[in-house]
Amino acid sequence: MSFAPAFSALDIHGVIFDMDGLLLDSERVALSTVAAAAAEMGFEWPPEVGLAMVGLNSKDGQHVIRRHLGEDFPVDQLYEHFGRIYEARIMSSAIPLMQGVTDLFDVLDTLALGRVVATSTRRSRAEPKLAAAGLLGRVHDMVCGDEVSRGKPAPDIFIKAAERLGVPVANCLVLEDSNAGVRGALAAGARVVMVPDLLAPADDVRAAGVPLAGSLHDLAGFLAGRAA
Repeated sequence: MSFAPAFSALDIHGVIFDMDGLLLDSERVALSTVAAAAAEMGFEWPPEVGLAMVGLNSKDGQHVIRRHLGEDFPVDQLYEHFGRIYEARIMSSAIPLMQGVTDLFDVLDTLALGRVVATSTRRSRAEPKLAAAGLLGRVHDMVCGDEVSRGKPAPDIFIKAAERLGVPVANCLVLEDSNAGVRGALAAGARVVMVPDLLAPADDVRAAGVPLAGSLHDLAGFLAGRAA
């Protein structure tokens, strides 16, 4: 089935990207890293805990860990150990691009469409990740998880990203791989497409009629229709 959302490409005046699991194939790296960090600390790490953290900022992720593993779980120590391992992987360029990223950015360049990354990751980690992947110079701005008071699924990060673009949020296309991100984009009033990675669309996302894309290649083809 071809990708054909209900809205027109001509309605889109700016694009807002998630980063992990959307531009960068980093969720798998992060999940394997946190499991390894927990194991080195002597703790068992249930895979469902990591999946429940996908799309959330670090503060909300801490709540998930404590809810699953107990209030006395040493979250701060886990985050510190995880960070050392994960950032070494970032600097070694161990995180590949998701399929279709380059094609989509080329289309956006051709159309001169503005683009902002809206990521739950804090800026001090997000910028090196995008730089290592060769994408930092191809985005026009970023709004990071440590720059909004409420993380996804609250709409704050998308509203702020639209302001950075100088485009009404209703004319922004948000691309997300997580249910939390999709919910935040819907709450903000943006056009949103989900490109699922590790998580399938939740029942409420499906009920909302959110378009699903197989990869960013679909979005490149859709937006290229503006030129026609």
